[in-house]
Amino acid sequence: MMEIIEIDGSIGEGGGQVLRTAIALSALSLKPVKVYNIRVKRSNPGLRPQHLVGLKILAMLTKANVEGLSIGSTEILFKPRKRLSGDIRVDVGTAGSISLVLQAILPALAFAPSRTTLEITGGTDVKWSPPIDYMKNVFLPYLRKMGYNVEIQVLRRGHYPRGGGKVKVIANPVRKINSIVIIKRGEITNIKGISHCVKLPKHVAERQASAAKNYLEKHGFANVDIALEWYEPMRDYHLGPGSGIVLWAKSKMNTILGADALGERGKRAEEVGREAAEKLMWELRREAPIDSHLADMLPPYMAIAEGTSEIYITNLTLHAETNIMIVEQILGVKFKIERDDINRAKIRVKGIGLINTDLSNY
Repeated sequence: MMEIIEIDGSIGEGGGQVLRTAIALSALSLKPVKVYNIRVKRSNPGLRPQHLVGLKILAMLTKANVEGLSIGSTEILFKPRKRLSGDIRVDVGTAGSISLVLQAILPALAFAPSRTTLEITGGTDVKWSPPIDYMKNVFLPYLRKMGYNVEIQVLRRGHYPRGGGKVKVIANPVRKINSIVIIKRGEITNIKGISHCVKLPKHVAERQASAAKNYLEKHGFANVDIALEWYEPMRDYHLGPGSGIVLWAKSKMNTILGADALGERGKRAEEVGREAAEKLMWELRREAPIDSHLADMLPPYMAIAEGTSEIYITNLTLHAETNIMIVEQILGVKFKIERDDINRAKIRVKGIGLINTDLSNY
C-alpha cells in the first residue's frame, strides 16, 4: 500500500491554495494525500463550495476514494486510483471562482488518457482570484510553451454575489511537459486588454479602458489596445451586474505579464481602469519576465517537466513559496530560489520527467 503524504493546511499562506496544490499533485502523481488544518486561520475555516467542486471533479477523474468531503471540513483524505477523461459539467455554486477550480484540475488533465471537456458554472471575475481573461491571455500561453494545449471559452460572465458565469474548457493531454527557461523579459512591444461590463451601461467598460490607456500612454507606452465587452439589455443574460479589466504586456522575447482590477459598488470606472494600469506598471518596472500572479501557478508544471526549468519573477509571494513547499513534499523535487533585495527571484528546479503512459492510443 502506498504511503499517505500528510500536508498541514496551515503552512505558508494557510488558505485554499495549500489544498488545491496538494490535491492537484495527488491526482497527477496518483499518490494519496491527507490534508489537515484546512483554512483553519480563516474566518470561515474548512472547505468552501469552490474547494468541494475541485475535489469532486478530481475524484471523478481519478476514481479516488475521498473522506471529509463536506462544507466546513478541515481535514480530507484523497486516494486517487487511475486518471480518467471525459465530458464533465459542474456548478461551483454562487460566485465561487472558476479560475481556482481550474488551478486544481488542469495539472491532472495534462496526463489524462484523452481529451477532457469541462463546462463549469460559477464566478469568472471575483475577488482573490485570477480573472478568467488573465487565465486565457497570460496563463495559457505559458502552458502552451510547455507543450500543454488548453482552450478556455467564456460563455457567460459571473460576478459576486450571484455568479452564474459559464466557461467551457478543453484540455488536450500530453505525453510529457517541456521544461522552460524564461529569465529575460525583453522590450515591451504592445499592451492589450479586455474591459468588460454586464448588466451595466456601455460607458462603464469604455471609461475603464480609457483610464487604463491614458495612464499607460502617459508612462511611455504608445501601442495600447484594449477591447470592449458589453451587452445590449435585450441580450444581456447575466445574473447580476459587474465589471472588470485585465491587461497584459507582450515583449520582443515573447514574454507576457498581466494585471487586473474589478469593479464594485461605489467604485468609479476610472478608478478600476487606473488601478489595473498601475498594477501592470508595477510589474513592468521590476523588469522580470514572469509576473507575481503567474509565479505561484508555474512551479507544479516545472516540477513534472522533463529537464531543468528556470523562471525569473517580479515578486516572490507567500503563495508562491507555499506552492513550492507542497510541490517539494509531494513530488520529491528540490527548488533553488535566489531572491534579490527587492524580492524578485530566480526559481530553478530539475523536473521529474513525468510520462503519460496512457497516451499511446490518443
